[in-house]
Order: sequence, then structure tokens, then C-alpha cells
Amino acid sequence: MTKTFDMIALGRACIDLNAVEYDRPMEETMTFKKYVGGSPANIAIGSAKLGVKVGFIGKISDDQHGRFIKEYMSEAGIDTSQLFTDQKGHKTGLAFTEIKSPEECSILMYRDQVADLYLAPEEIDEEYIKQTDLLLVSGTALAQSPSREAVLKAIAYARKNQVKVAFELDYRPYTWQSPEDVSVYYSIVAENADIVIGTRDEYDELEGKKGGTNQATTDYLFQHRPELIVIKHGVKGSYAYTKKGETYQAGSYKTKVLKTFGAGDSYAAAFLYALNTGKDIETALKYGSASAAIVVSKHSSSEAMPTAKEIEQLIADQS
Repeated sequence: MTKTFDMIALGRACIDLNAVEYDRPMEETMTFKKYVGGSPANIAIGSAKLGVKVGFIGKISDDQHGRFIKEYMSEAGIDTSQLFTDQKGHKTGLAFTEIKSPEECSILMYRDQVADLYLAPEEIDEEYIKQTDLLLVSGTALAQSPSREAVLKAIAYARKNQVKVAFELDYRPYTWQSPEDVSVYYSIVAENADIVIGTRDEYDELEGKKGGTNQATTDYLFQHRPELIVIKHGVKGSYAYTKKGETYQAGSYKTKVLKTFGAGDSYAAAFLYALNTGKDIETALKYGSASAAIVVSKHSSSEAMPTAKEIEQLIADQS
């Protein structure tokens, strides 16, 4: 059966307001540029730019910000039929970014009562999820109810219909009540996903302890459903582990870094694209790393998502 989508992403779509003035603290920054943001939205946009057929499940505010997000995502080629408009006055999340230096970047998040966390379980449509090969869920959507239950319901539908689940850990401390909550819900989802992607620090949050090792992480998760675990170590590159016992590694690519945010989303989009188009795991790691390098050299996250040609060019130039 031919599916309508290669991937459906679920979770937050919000607004990034990126500092136009570099090398200064946010207190002194007077101008910001608006983009669509939010990890699953960025991954969906990055994937669509690579030619992936993408659908999106989420909730946006009933205002100018919500309309901006929906229009942008539609124009990017993403199906937004399941991007619901909140009717209870909840607002779109805002992320202000500060670019003090390539090494010193921070994000100031406004995430109180945000629309994306009000996606309800009854809004999850089994028929829609059936239409994809892969469901991508993001960790931030687990931070509160009812979004948390909506994610679990979507995963249950995916499992029932032989749809693979990818879990991008996407840990953001805001909106979580406690580290215990993070560990509980991350563990539930990670144990039920086919592919798990995150940084070493994010896996520590999942496991509820600091200074964890890749070996301990894979020993634990391979007792459950995951077939493939990707653990990113920043500039040291990334590792992929398979249930069969194979290990793959890719370094990072040299680039002129402007800011640090957006790297993880572009990594996930390119990594999953490479797997989806039949490339081996080692090549997929290279695609992820190269895509991340391109995005950190540019001002935005969503707008900066590269094409396959740009990724392949960077890999060729530095191989």
C-alpha cells in the first residue's frame, strides 16, 4: 500500500524571534526577525525541503501568529489538515534568541498556557496516522496534559498500524514540573519508539541521572522496542547503535558558526531523510552532521534548512 506521507511530525509549532544584532546581550538587542520555530515544526520544514512528503499534527493560536505558522508550513509543502486552531484563547509559544557569540547563545522562552500543549487526545485521527511510514514525536509535547496523552494515543495508533515511531528527545526545561516527570514520560515513549535521537545530556534526563554512558543507554533501551539509537556529542560528532550490535560514528563538519540553536532539528530532518531514501546508517549520520553544520552558520532555523544538494556538497568538500 502506497502511503500519502513519508513522515508525520507531531508537537509544537511556534515563533522564533532571532536577534538581528549579534555579539551583544538581549538587553541591548533592539531588533529581532520572525521565523516559524519549534522542534517538530522545524524537522517537518527541513524534511519537506529535502523532498519528503510530510504531514503535521499540532495546535496553534487563533491569531496572527497562528495564521503565520499555518501559512508558512503550507507553503513549505506540509499538509496542515491536522494543525488545529485553539478556540480557548491559548497563545503561540515565543522564543527570543540571543547571539552574544558563536559559543554564547541563549533562548528566552515564553511557554505559559501555549496552544501546542492543548492538543487533545480526541483530535488524534487514526486514519491520518495510518497514511504515513513514520510518526515523529518530540519530547516537549510530553511536558503537560492534554498534549502528553495526545502523543501517547498517536503512538498507540502507530503501533497498531505498523507505522514506525521516531522520538526526538528535544528536552526543554521550561513547562516541565520536575526531573522525575521528564524521566517517567521520556522512558515510556523511548521504550515504545523504533528510533530514538538525542544528545548525551538529553539521554541523561531520560535516565534520571547525570554522566550516563552510551553503553548503559543502549543496554537499557535495547531491552525494549528501539532498533536504532542515535546519541549526539556536539562537536565530537554522533554515534548510532543498532539492536544487532553495530556501532557507527560520524564526526562534525567544519563551518563558520553564527549560533548554536537549530542544529538538532536540522540533524534529525536530514538523518531521517537519508534513512528513508535507502542510505546506510553511516551515511545518514553524515547527512545529519552536515545539515546541522549548515544551519548553525545561518541566522534562522526553519528558513536555513538545507537542500539535499547543499548537504551532499558539504560532505564532498570535507571528505
